[in-house]
Amino acid sequence: MNDFEEIYNAYFRDIYLFVFSLSRNETVAEEITQETFFKALKKIDSFKGQCKISVWLCQIAKNTYFSYVEKQKRFEPERVLEKAGQDDIEAALMDKDTALGIHKALHHLNEPYKEVFTLRVFGELSFAQISQLFEKTESWARVTFYRAKQKIQDSLKEEQGNDEMRGY
Repeated sequence: MNDFEEIYNAYFRDIYLFVFSLSRNETVAEEITQETFFKALKKIDSFKGQCKISVWLCQIAKNTYFSYVEKQKRFEPERVLEKAGQDDIEAALMDKDTALGIHKALHHLNEPYKEVFTLRVFGELSFAQISQLFEKTESWARVTFYRAKQKIQDSLKEEQGNDEMRGY
């Protein structure tokens, strides 16, 4: 039990920040992080050391978070699609209005694009870490991120064109 306490103390903040990057909600991040460590404690004997413990914990956190999201979908009304425009997504995230548009465009992306983009940009994970989470190649993670970025940029450009046609 003492070893697990060390794991908890060493990785709690990282897992919390990872989940917060997915949820953008402190309360949800706290809950999911606690549940992640609870599940990890129950399954610690099944950890075989084939990846870093942090990657294993992120995988548990990711699965726990997406299970939570699926449960919440039953209770949320449909969201309205609104987007703003900008070519460089990373730079655009610095502008709050444009960042909102990017988050809205991201919300409507299909998986795995949504998750890979979120893990890379907000979770600040490397392509190697993302590839481990998905049990795919690093090349797959790079291509998927690039495609997600392209889809968001296309969506933002389309909405910007619509705004210009409406006279905004």
